[in-house]
Amino acid sequence: MYLWLKALHLMGMVTWFAALFYLPRLYVYHAMARDRGEQQAIEHFKVMERKLYRGIMTPSMIAVLVFGGLMLALSPGWLGQGWMHVKLLMVLLLVGYHHVCLIYLKQLAEARCTKSHVFFRWFNEMPVIALLVIVLLAVLKPF
Repeated sequence: MYLWLKALHLMGMVTWFAALFYLPRLYVYHAMARDRGEQQAIEHFKVMERKLYRGIMTPSMIAVLVFGGLMLALSPGWLGQGWMHVKLLMVLLLVGYHHVCLIYLKQLAEARCTKSHVFFRWFNEMPVIALLVIVLLAVLKPF
């Protein structure tokens, strides 16, 4: 049972991270289209952003949290490990990042976002750092 949960957790994680990498990239293009006044492109990005967030990103996040929680319930000893505390903190930060993405999604959809494409390029790098830390912790279990 544990290995099934682990496989489902990893599939959810891969999908969630793909969306976490792609959605802010769409924001870059959306902001660039906004700055150029390309209304047709803006409308296209709004649809893509909404579908990605609601149809892929959020269900993937839920899968990661549910299957990860079930794995912890089956192996509560992991909660006594320092590396797991840091990993869970990183996941909590990613959930926060996920919700900040929703804020920007709504602002862009309502033409209220003033963030530049350069801002979103930097914003797009945060999940990369989280992925590196989480994978290294999960594989190496350094402390």
